[in-house]
Amino acid sequence: MAADRNAPRVSFRPKLVAEVASLNQEFRCVCGCWGRLVAVGIRRLDHVQLAMPAGREAEAVAFYEGVLGVRHVPKPDHLAVRGGCWFEDGDLKVHLGVDASFRPATKAHPAFIVDDVRAVAAAVVAAGFAVDDDEPLDGFDRVYVSDPFGNRIELMQPIA
Repeated sequence: MAADRNAPRVSFRPKLVAEVASLNQEFRCVCGCWGRLVAVGIRRLDHVQLAMPAGREAEAVAFYEGVLGVRHVPKPDHLAVRGGCWFEDGDLKVHLGVDASFRPATKAHPAFIVDDVRAVAAAVVAAGFAVDDDEPLDGFDRVYVSDPFGNRIELMQPIA
């Protein structure tokens, strides 16, 4: 169901969610909408957006497409005027948006499942970026890298 662009924005009271959740544990998420309660189900993640500084789209393309292999796709015209760039490969969608007061995300991060984490890590190092190993995580070989703007990215390979 499409959102009504003319509908008033609704501010939500955190207490309302707790009150209703205690009434019905089957609700996955509950929100107040114009005086009525609506159960909403989140289906999947569509994309992740990371911030970037203005005017550095070429660096983003070189890293996300050139190093990580995620195809650069054009943004819709009405959004392209804002700057930034989009990358997509099947269900993987990464959007980079220009933020005038940009600060890199050094803790919050997306985690990408890869076929060969060590091969991707080698490509990242060959392109001049650092790779950081982290504590083991059951079922995965993983590393962290930073994009050209300092945003943290986790690369994960499932292991048997």
